[in-house]
Amino acid sequence: MGLRINDEIPNLTVETDQGKITLHDWIGDSWAILFSHPKDFTPVCTTEFGAVAQLADEWEKRGTKVMGISVDGVEDHKKWKGDIEATSGSKAGFPIIADEDLTVAKAFDMLPAEYVLPDGRTPADSATVRVVFIVGQDKKLKLSMTYPMTVGRNFAEVLRALDALQTSARENVATPANWTVGQDVIVPMAVSDADAIAKYGQIETVLPYLRKAKLPV
Repeated sequence: MGLRINDEIPNLTVETDQGKITLHDWIGDSWAILFSHPKDFTPVCTTEFGAVAQLADEWEKRGTKVMGISVDGVEDHKKWKGDIEATSGSKAGFPIIADEDLTVAKAFDMLPAEYVLPDGRTPADSATVRVVFIVGQDKKLKLSMTYPMTVGRNFAEVLRALDALQTSARENVATPANWTVGQDVIVPMAVSDADAIAKYGQIETVLPYLRKAKLPV
């Protein structure tokens, strides 16, 4: 069975282009994003890893570490980073896991347990390894997104979702569709009108079960 929301992620020790890393120790007190792809030197993934590199300052502002996952080896990762940096104009300072034996892909349920990579494989052989995992400070999975090979991931949406997760955890609220920082949040149903008004100053009752409020600045 695959990882579900609020499952603790496996505490694997992995080989990366920056040396061995134990996932829980690496996360520490931070949030974390793990993003995977089926093969190095592929066009869509090169643009995606470039997008992640360009957002380095944004991840840091949010106390979030990022790590790539690939089923290729360390030396390929190091060479590929040259292409990523050349096309994006940004340093790819994050580590990339060399998951050649598929330990991570299988532990995170991205490939069947019995799967092995064939000789002369193509990206199609590991196509399901295109997932984004957002992990909280408690080492538990907060969100996952899976993309097909032909569709580049929208890291602006990953950033927006991260903002929503962090705001929800910090403020004990929910966020509506398309929410971005600064917009009204949703008051949890378990909170009474009186308590919500005491906390937020005022609330907007759209429906009996849908109440909005502004977070204190």
